[in-house]
Amino acid sequence: MSDIETLSLTPQDALVAVMVAVSASDEDIRTAELVKINSAVNMLPVFADFDADRLPVVSRTVFDLFEQEDGLDALFGLVRDALPEYLFETAYALACDVAAADGTLDEAELRLLEEIRYELNIDRLHAAAIERGARARHLTV
Repeated sequence: MSDIETLSLTPQDALVAVMVAVSASDEDIRTAELVKINSAVNMLPVFADFDADRLPVVSRTVFDLFEQEDGLDALFGLVRDALPEYLFETAYALACDVAAADGTLDEAELRLLEEIRYELNIDRLHAAAIERGARARHLTV
């Protein structure tokens, strides 16, 4: 068994992994996305007891998974195993915020958001509300 097959994540690790995955999905991790991830980790109550030193470890795990043939499926398995169902919409909201952080959504990010909706069984109406909120928070004048 590989290290990834035996890996387990905390709920906070899983939320970070989803954010990092969205940022890395287009193979161009932008500064605005990194700032959004760090801001979420530093400010949101769900990360109150999260050890910020885990951020690089979780990020490396996501990058390693993305290099594997079935890595995205493995990532979703880890995320579903780690996250209680009541945090599925939180994960999707964080993913949307990271995707919207730089002001553009490219095809890779849109596909990954669609996959997250499917994998976490996010109701389409709820997803639309979450997406609209992310868009509203990231508009510029």
